[in-house]
Amino acid sequence: MYAIQTVGLTKRYRTIPALESLSIEVREGEIFGFLGPNGAGKSTTIRLLLGFLHPTAGQGRVLGLDIVKDSVAVRRRLGYLPGGIALYDTLTGKQQLDYLAELNGRPPRRRAELCERLELSETTLERRVRDYSRGMRQKIGIVQALQHDPDLAILDEPSEGLDPLMQRAFYDILEQLKAEGRTIFFSSHVLSEVERVCDRVAIIRRGRLVAVEDIAGLLAKRRRNVVMRFDGPPPSLERVPGVSNVDTRDGRLTCGVDGDIGPFLAAIAGSRVTDLTIEPARLEEAFLELYEETREEKPA
Repeated sequence: MYAIQTVGLTKRYRTIPALESLSIEVREGEIFGFLGPNGAGKSTTIRLLLGFLHPTAGQGRVLGLDIVKDSVAVRRRLGYLPGGIALYDTLTGKQQLDYLAELNGRPPRRRAELCERLELSETTLERRVRDYSRGMRQKIGIVQALQHDPDLAILDEPSEGLDPLMQRAFYDILEQLKAEGRTIFFSSHVLSEVERVCDRVAIIRRGRLVAVEDIAGLLAKRRRNVVMRFDGPPPSLERVPGVSNVDTRDGRLTCGVDGDIGPFLAAIAGSRVTDLTIEPARLEEAFLELYEETREEKPA
């Protein structure tokens, strides 16, 4: 049922906590976002899941395997794209992919399809990696992580360096993998792309879990800014649930609406509305609001 499951996962360097009691469950077949600023514990979590680090306390399982006892088996079954991937400059793109496929021990059955969708031609793959642009290196990183069709892919800043067209192609690849039942653990600083592709998201701050939410549920909770123009008397919004900061002047009304927008729409239904703008909820604002709520918390 779970591709990733951690219980109280903790990593300390002597007295310095890098990750503190992380408990999350990533369901099979979902795209799970993992958010936090630099130093929040994202990379530490990924390295623990891969078995590159051993936890100070707590437990973790990946694809049903223990992250400490079965770390080699875990790495054989998943795909991994590290942030800022380093490649062998003296190899060609094809040699790089062949070498990494051999290390993994599974045939690269998806390579041709991925290269076509990411516009990595045979001519390009015959060039040495040292001649590649940043975006081309990132494409090689994506292909090597997914070419063996892993059940789970852990992707760290996967769209870094990709132009908008290639970003769209990459998102389409993720959607196809999800439709086929694959699981994606997606760490990114680009909140707009997390909002676009992820089903759920975990947010960590200073090594501690802040929230685990469905994207839709998280967006539904945040405040929307409303600007309305009307002709005639203004609507009465004093007792409307979720409405705050109402300001009315010169036929223009602004306010904030938390949560369900329905009561607000019902309240203005009898007014002569000439224009109405309701700012769409964005993950970026929800993310910042959660951080603002925990701003005064001190690290354990």
